[in-house]
Amino acid sequence: MKTPNNIEVLFVAGFGPIVRDPAPCRKFYFEALGLLLKEDSNGYLHTGGLDGVKHFALWPLAQAAESCFGADQWPGNFPVP
Repeated sequence: MKTPNNIEVLFVAGFGPIVRDPAPCRKFYFEALGLLLKEDSNGYLHTGGLDGVKHFALWPLAQAAESCFGADQWPGNFPVP
């Protein structure tokens, strides 16, 4: 991939995969990858301590649905991430 001259990417502002089932995702990111994620009371897992990314999180599907569509269920007429 060719990049424009005089551009240097220092970090990604944020990245948060949407997860359908938090339990196996938590196991993968915590145990397999060794990421130290903080857990909020609503199940949102996140960190600001991952090199190259200012904010990384695992976004539960119900929270993503609420944010995008105003309901805690993903609409049936859209593919589930």
